[in-house]
This record gives sequence, C-alpha cells and structure tokens, in this order.
Amino acid sequence: MKKTLFQLVASLIFLSSCGDKKTSDEKETVKQEASQSTTAVSLNNEQIKTIGLEYGSIEKKDLSTTVKVNGILNVPNQNKATITSLFRGTIRSLNIQPGNTVRKDEVLAVIVNPELVQLQQQYLSVNTKINLAEIEFNRQKILVEGNAGARKNLQLAETELKNLQAEKAGLQKQLTTLGISPDNINTGNIISSLPVRSPIDGTVSKVVAQIGTFVDAGTSIAEVVNNSRLHLDLFVYEKDLPEVKEGQTIHFTLTNNPGKEYDATIYSIGTSFEDESKAIVAHAMVKGDKSGLIDGMNVTAVISIGTNLADAIPDEAIVSNMGKDYIFVYAGEKGDEISFKRIGVIKGPSDLGYTEVKSLEKIPAETKVVVKGAYFLLAKMINTGEEE
Repeated sequence: MKKTLFQLVASLIFLSSCGDKKTSDEKETVKQEASQSTTAVSLNNEQIKTIGLEYGSIEKKDLSTTVKVNGILNVPNQNKATITSLFRGTIRSLNIQPGNTVRKDEVLAVIVNPELVQLQQQYLSVNTKINLAEIEFNRQKILVEGNAGARKNLQLAETELKNLQAEKAGLQKQLTTLGISPDNINTGNIISSLPVRSPIDGTVSKVVAQIGTFVDAGTSIAEVVNNSRLHLDLFVYEKDLPEVKEGQTIHFTLTNNPGKEYDATIYSIGTSFEDESKAIVAHAMVKGDKSGLIDGMNVTAVISIGTNLADAIPDEAIVSNMGKDYIFVYAGEKGDEISFKRIGVIKGPSDLGYTEVKSLEKIPAETKVVVKGAYFLLAKMINTGEEE
C-alpha cells in the first residue's frame, strides 16, 4: 500500500514538472512568434520627444567595397642603422636612451683607447722618415748625375721613399675614416677618444651597451630606426588578388589597439607566394600621422577596391532581432499617436557611417525612415508582443 501511494505521488510530481516546463517553453515560443509577427508600433508625441526620435530617408550613396587582410609594419633596411664604433675601445660616455630622436651625424657615444695615440704617432713618424728619405733620394740622384755614385744606391733610396709614401697614404686613409684629421696631427693635436655618430635621422629603438663597456670595431652599441619610410606588408590571398591594385587606399588599425585608424596607399604588389602560404605580399606606404607605429607591429587592414552607388541609410537606423535586420518607417498618425511600421531589409557593405540596404518590400521614395530611436521602437514592439 505504501509503495502504491509513493508511486502515485511521484507520478503527480513528474506530471506537474512536465506541465511547468511545457508552460515555460510555450511562453518563449509565444514571445518569439509575437516579436516576429508584430510589424507595427505606436508612440505618442511625448515619447518621441523623450527618446529623441529623428527621421531621414533612404539615400543614394557611393559605398566602398573592401577586402579585409592582415599585415605587419615594416621599415626598409636602408632606414635602419646599427650604431657601431670604427675602432675598438671603452665607452666613456653614452648620450642616448631608447625613444630618443637623433639627427644624422649626432654624437651618440664616445670611445677611448690609448692605441689611437699610437696610430697618430706612427703617422707623425712616417712623415719624419719621408722627409729624410727624400733628402737621401735627392743626394743619390745628384751623385749619379755627377758619376760619383752608384745607380743601385739611387734605386734603393727611391724604393725606400715610395714604401714610406705608401705607408703614409694608408695611415692617412685610416685616420680619415676614423674621423681624425691628419692636418691636426701635424700641428700636434693628438686625440685619444673617438665620437660615435648616427649615420641616419631617426629614433633610438635599442641601446645594448653601457658606460665602461669594451667594444670591438663593428660591435653594436645601439639601433636607430627612421619611421619616415614606414610601410605595410599586407598578406593578400589568391582569391582576393584580382581585386587588389597599386594606388588603392588602405585603412588599418593595430591588432592590439584597434581604437585609432591609420591610412596607407599600395605602391607595389609581390609576384610570388610567401613561403608555403597562398598569400602574396602587397606593399603600402603609410601616410600622415605615424605616432604610435613601430616596426614589427601586427595590423588589421581594409583595402578599398572600388565604390558602389547603392540605397543606404545611417548604420543606427538598422536594428536586428532573431537573426534578421529591420528598419522602421513612418506609417501615419491618429490623434496623439504616431505609428511606425517595421520592414525587413538585407544589409550590404558599410562605409563612413552608412550601410547599403535592400528592402524586402517596396518603399516609396518619399517615405520617412527612423534614423535615430529605432532600437527603442524595436524594444517597445517586443514588449507589446509579449503582453498580447
């Protein structure tokens, strides 16, 4: 008996649960059907004023058709420089830090090395030997002309003079390359330090040395990048390649900071696929403001491939519900009540705040379209449908 009573109670609970679930599902279905079947909504003048509802019309607009691509910012190698010393030594002073703007030939660091003094002394010593060698050569020449000397001695004197002159020319070239003036050495102005200068204008991107560091000739001290020739490498896939041309405008944002938009223009398109991908690189020169852009940053870009004259309305005029897009149009008024009709549309490309729309039913040219406040109308329509 107890078992039979327990089974009866369990059955009633199960039926009640199923009934509640069915009621909930039915309500959701009614809500969805109501929001889809209801096509009209009304507001009074006070409500219209409160929400700031505004009218517009469907206009003919030149909307850009676009191709979306990814890319990377790049600076040509001729606009990058690794700062090195031409002579080994110890860094005595370092005048830069990352982010500094530098000019071509500006002193970025100073290298000291006692061997510089020896090099200049060697140059002075060769000059002295040349003077003596010239005297000896002229003496031997006079002796030979007077048949008082051997021609062999003249030849030896000439060879010695030429060797010393060659050594002087080599030392002179070496000193000039280091930025040391041979004329200053001749006046006794011997130096023990060398300035390290920037070969280009640009911004210091990296400093790898510090004061007191010993560096060999050619060792990197810092890096400078000139962003004036900053360009984009855009990866265009095979299916989009026929639409991409030189001269087209690019709008792009940084992948990790999409808040600011930049512009560029395509100036070159590659002729081979990148690695094993089906993408070809299109090169675009960045225009205007380049602040915040750094070599190697990833970007998301839109290539404008043409314009299309189409029926368009402001983006704000289009609302979505249950995966479908709609607009609201003025449908008349009665007393203090103004009616609006919801019309289904198909969206096309968007550009400059406008979106192409294709209406699912005919709309007369003079029809007033709600361009501000459409979301409020949709919300009121859905709520009205639920109540019904």
